[in-house]
Amino acid sequence: MKWSFHPVTRQRWARFRALRRGWWSFWFLLVALGISLLAEWIANDKPLWVRFEGHNYFPVVKFYPEDVFAKNGRLTRPDYKALAASAAFAPDSANWMVWPLIRSGPLESARPEDIQLPDTVTVTAMPQTRVAAADVGGDGFVARVAGDADFFGIRAGAPFVASWPEEIAAGVAGRLGNEAMPAVDVQGALANGRVVWFSLSPYQPRSTPPARVRVTLRDVLEAPPPRRVVVDGQNPVYPADFPTPGTPGWIFSTEKEEVRFPFRPVARHPLGLDSSGRDVAARMLYALRTSLLFGLLLVLATMLLGTVIGAAQGYAAGRVDLFGQRFIEIWESLPFIYVLILLGAVYGQSFGLLLGVYAIFNWIGISYYMRAEFLRLRHLPFVAAARVMGLPAHKIIFRHMLPNALVPLVTFLPFSLVGAIGTLAALDYLGFGLPPPTPSWGELLAQAQEFPRAWWLALYPALALFAVMLAGVFTGEGLRAAFDPRAYSRWE
Repeated sequence: MKWSFHPVTRQRWARFRALRRGWWSFWFLLVALGISLLAEWIANDKPLWVRFEGHNYFPVVKFYPEDVFAKNGRLTRPDYKALAASAAFAPDSANWMVWPLIRSGPLESARPEDIQLPDTVTVTAMPQTRVAAADVGGDGFVARVAGDADFFGIRAGAPFVASWPEEIAAGVAGRLGNEAMPAVDVQGALANGRVVWFSLSPYQPRSTPPARVRVTLRDVLEAPPPRRVVVDGQNPVYPADFPTPGTPGWIFSTEKEEVRFPFRPVARHPLGLDSSGRDVAARMLYALRTSLLFGLLLVLATMLLGTVIGAAQGYAAGRVDLFGQRFIEIWESLPFIYVLILLGAVYGQSFGLLLGVYAIFNWIGISYYMRAEFLRLRHLPFVAAARVMGLPAHKIIFRHMLPNALVPLVTFLPFSLVGAIGTLAALDYLGFGLPPPTPSWGELLAQAQEFPRAWWLALYPALALFAVMLAGVFTGEGLRAAFDPRAYSRWE
């Protein structure tokens, strides 16, 4: 006997395929799931294939002790990256390795010295404020100069400049006359038109009048901002408008980038490294698998529980339905998050505990829909006919009523998946989800909050969450439109 879908099911499937946004979102989720299931073949610190002394080894699928390759008697897991750099795997030898696309596992911490950085430095040029001092004697001549005197056009032995501000001239005269004088800080112009700051320190009378008075001159910068340029540390080439080191009036500093975790994206780590030096791309990929598997398993568990309980209430009705609803109302009032925290503190955080606790609280919504469907179907003629024919209750439920009650189950499945993935990310972000160091999008987002400069820890997990959840919503919208009983009759 050839098996085939019911004509109504084929029609619904055809309508779903016609809704392109939902159809392609459905395939996006399938492809994402398939890629995540192959995570070990895409991101791993173990090679896919090792050819050594005429023998083939596949470390991804089988464990090999270090003694197999190094002949040192060690039975621990070998460091394949160190082996690849050893003389046994030199380019001219017959031994070689085939590595996955990303040569990092989700739990492997990179060493700072292994991060290959370009030989570049950042040169910062800051405008230099020029300062000079002029000692004015009682004869009206400059006795001594210090600092950037040439910049201000003052020289020792030159006469006191009459164009200086009156406050400075009066301050100099008062100090030479041994009078108490306050500090002076005033802006004025030199003979060449340059605007500078003139300063005099406060003065108290002494037993002997001073022979000279010091005037300080400071250049008034128009506050140009610091300028930075990244150049080759060995052969620097500066832009034409950039002041090269040694240019008068500028202070230069050179800074070479250091590896400090979390670290920005580089050649072998295209999505960067987290706070422990682990490759973000590898953790993103493994987190995708964790999220999708958690969501699918949770959806299957909640759909099964909700369907069984809702179907039993709707089919039996009466007291079974009454007492069942009271139990659900009491159970629904229990705080899920507090129960999860309590059990996690007692038994420890784990994937199974999180899945189980969430499943026993998440079935209630599905049970409401299935109960309503079975309450409606139990009064229809085909159910009455089945009872008259003497069919047992389980055949009536599973062969006749359940297929007609699956519309809410199918349409809510993608939305339940989206909710499960979002809940897992939120719990991981708060620290109540999967135990560390399990790869998780929420854990990466928590690191991003701790290290605000590490933009890659926030951007890539957020984009992954957005893409997966958006695809789930579009898929759910497509299924809901294809199965909508208001637009398409169940008996068409």
